[in-house]
Amino acid sequence: MARSSATAPIPRVDAAKLRRIALNAQGLLRQAPFGRGTAATRRAIEHIGYVQIDTISVVSRAHDHVLHSRVPNYQPRHLDRLLADGSIFEYWYHAAAYLPMRDYRFALPRMHACRDGTEYWIRSRDRKLMREVLDRVAADGPLMARDFETPPADAAGWWNWKPTKRALEQLFMEGELMVTGRQGFQKTYDLTERVLPADTDTREPTDRELAAYLLSNMLRAHGFATPKNVTHLRRGTAIRTALKSLLADETAERNLVAFRLPCGTVAYAEPDVLESRAPSAASRALLLSPFDNLVIHRDRVQSVFAFDYQIECYLKEQDRRYGYFCLPIVYRDRLVGRADCKAHRRSGRFEVRHLHFEPPVFTSVDDDMLRAVVDALRRFAEFNDCSTITFSRVSPAAWKTPIQRYTASE
Repeated sequence: MARSSATAPIPRVDAAKLRRIALNAQGLLRQAPFGRGTAATRRAIEHIGYVQIDTISVVSRAHDHVLHSRVPNYQPRHLDRLLADGSIFEYWYHAAAYLPMRDYRFALPRMHACRDGTEYWIRSRDRKLMREVLDRVAADGPLMARDFETPPADAAGWWNWKPTKRALEQLFMEGELMVTGRQGFQKTYDLTERVLPADTDTREPTDRELAAYLLSNMLRAHGFATPKNVTHLRRGTAIRTALKSLLADETAERNLVAFRLPCGTVAYAEPDVLESRAPSAASRALLLSPFDNLVIHRDRVQSVFAFDYQIECYLKEQDRRYGYFCLPIVYRDRLVGRADCKAHRRSGRFEVRHLHFEPPVFTSVDDDMLRAVVDALRRFAEFNDCSTITFSRVSPAAWKTPIQRYTASE
């Protein structure tokens, strides 16, 4: 008697195929997969679901870097235009992010949780001050924190934000205010009712709808998904229960199939994704942001790419292995190394403090790979307004000479 599908073993899928599926889904396998310009920037954000915002600026900030990796002629002004015309909005995904405006309703559960105290952004909320700040914005129009009173001279760190800054951030997290733009990294806030496009869907999703949205984002942007990655940093059991039920229904109806990653973890994908031939990988390299959507799930990257990646800027200096701000390097369909970089924009010098290649990937000099990495460094240096590249350290050390030679010949 044939074994039922309910008890059939879950197959394991080859890592090489999964790598190409993931890179292709992320828009990193082909050049200009979304096109060029502002419209391509919008398409990229809508496809990958969100772009994380981060304050570190040793090289181009995370959101600009992520988009530069997918839109060849991307410029920060493209993002400014999309924010201004209501195509995207700023809020919290698993971290601060730019999100498609079409997905606004899926931010409502967190806004309402912050409002009713289910989730805390700032625990000691001054409701009277929040009302005064809201009234001021209503009367005067878009304002920045600096438009309110000046903080004490000895204030330092976010925990010492002046009270109005805390009020602005709490109102933003509760959905009463939206960010209309930034000057440098300072936000400008306005009333949500004046910013939100009139045709925006504001129906709060059910737990099932939110789970379906998160799952759809993951499948579209990554090609396959694990439950852990879908609910990454989402609080509470309701969303996990809803996702479990959704996955059971989708697999029963054959809309999704279950398989095992190389590490053994069960993942899900649409049948066509696994049944079709994985796309080929061009002989080119990219430097990714540490906050790039491809590498944000460390367990997934380790399983599929055999690449153990950690953002070391949050570690003590003596605990860092590769450097303060190492950028993962993609070559063809592999993560082959990392580059600790700093852009000296005033002098126009792009400093590669440590260029490290993974020992398991290449044991001898691969000229095609080195040329591709040098080309990626050159393109990223130009994006950082730097015209020269210098190397302090290369691992393996024997590769430093060819790297410098290829750099000089560019």
